[in-house]
Amino acid sequence: MAVRRTKKEEVEESLMDALLVLEKEKDISRDVIFKAIEDSLITACKQHFGKAENVHVDINRETGEYHVIMDKEVVEDVEDPVEQISLEDARKIQPTLGLGDIAQVEIKSRNFGRIATQNAKNVILQKLREEERRVMYDLYHDKEREVVTGVVQRYLGHNISVNLGKADAILNENEQVRTEHFEPTDRIKVYVLKVEDTTKGPRILVSRTHPELVKRLFENEVAEIRDGIVEIMGISREAGSRTKMAVWSRDPNVDPVGACVGVNGSRVNAIVDELRGEKIDIINWDENPAILIENALSPAKVIVVIADEDEKTAQVIVPDYQLSLAIGRSGQNARLAARLTGYKIDIKSESQARESGLLDEIGYTEDMNEDYAGYEEYYEDYSFGDEAPAEELPEDGSVPEEAGEA
Repeated sequence: MAVRRTKKEEVEESLMDALLVLEKEKDISRDVIFKAIEDSLITACKQHFGKAENVHVDINRETGEYHVIMDKEVVEDVEDPVEQISLEDARKIQPTLGLGDIAQVEIKSRNFGRIATQNAKNVILQKLREEERRVMYDLYHDKEREVVTGVVQRYLGHNISVNLGKADAILNENEQVRTEHFEPTDRIKVYVLKVEDTTKGPRILVSRTHPELVKRLFENEVAEIRDGIVEIMGISREAGSRTKMAVWSRDPNVDPVGACVGVNGSRVNAIVDELRGEKIDIINWDENPAILIENALSPAKVIVVIADEDEKTAQVIVPDYQLSLAIGRSGQNARLAARLTGYKIDIKSESQARESGLLDEIGYTEDMNEDYAGYEEYYEDYSFGDEAPAEELPEDGSVPEEAGEA
C-alpha cells in the first residue's frame, strides 16, 4: 500500500534535491544553504509577528526536516502573545509546564503572509548570491599571479572578454600584444593580474604582455624549475617581439639553459608557439655583473665589459662586425640586456673604443680579440623564434646615440 506524503515532506525532499544541485554546480556548501534558510524563516517571523528575538529554527541536516520554534513564557494573564502563553495553552503542549517556565511553540510557516513569505524567499536568494560570489572570488583570487587557460568570447570595444571556465576575465587593450589578433573560441593562456570583489561577482583582469607570463609558462613546462633545481633569476620582455631570461642551476650537474630548451628545443618551442612566435633568449645568470652583462648581450660577441657596481653602469666593447647585433633593431638587444641586468649599458665598437683611447686605458691587446668560432651554432642553440634583421649602421660605422646606450 502506497504511503501518501504530506506537502511538508514533499517540500523537504525538494529542498534536499536542490541542495545537491547547488553543492555540485555552484560549489556552495550545505551548511551555508541551511543557514540561509534559517535566516529567511526568522526574517519571515519578524515580518509576520513584528519581532523574532525569541524565535529559533531547527533543521535536520540529513533529511531537510525543519521546525520553527517560538519560546514563550508561561504566565497567568497574557499581555504579549508573541512572547507569552497562558498556563492552559502551555499544558496542551507539555502537561508538566508551570508558571514561569518556557514553552516551545512550533510556528507553521505556511501561515505566514504573502509579504513575509516573499521576504523570506528574497533572503535565501540574496544569501545564495553572496555565497556564490564569495566562492567565485576565492577560486580566482587564489589564481592571482598564475597562468590560466581561457577561451576568447568576444571583443568589448578594444578589450577582450575571456572565459576562464566559471567566470569571464577582461583582457584590456594595454595588456594585449599589438601583433596578436584573436578570434572567438580561440584558446589562449593569460596571466591573472588582479581579482577584485564586486557586487556583480569577481572582476578578473588578465594580461598577455606581463613578463611573469613567460616565467609561469616555463615553470609549467620545465620540470627542473618546478622542482626548484633551476631558478629563473630575471626576465626582461618586449611583448610580441623578444624576451631575455637569465637562469641558474642549484645542481652543478644540471645545465639550466639546456633544461629550459629541452630535447631538440621541445620545451622552449612550445612556449614560443604559445607566445605566437615571440623570440626568447635564454642565458646563464652569473653573480659577476660583467659576465652577466656579456651573457645578456648574446648572441653578440663581447670583447670586454667594464662594470661599475656602485653606479650600476657598464661600458661594453664589441668587435666592429658585432656592433649592430649587440645593439639590435632600434636598440632592442641592448635595451633588454640593460633591463635584465639592471645596468645602464654603453656599447662601443672596437674602432670607437680605440679612437677614444678606452682600449689603451684597459690595456687591451689584439690577442684578446680571438675569432668568434662557432658563432652561428651558439646563436641557434640559445635564441628561439624568427630573428629580426639587425639594425643597419651608417657607412662610417658610427652608432646612433639613442641606440648605442641602453
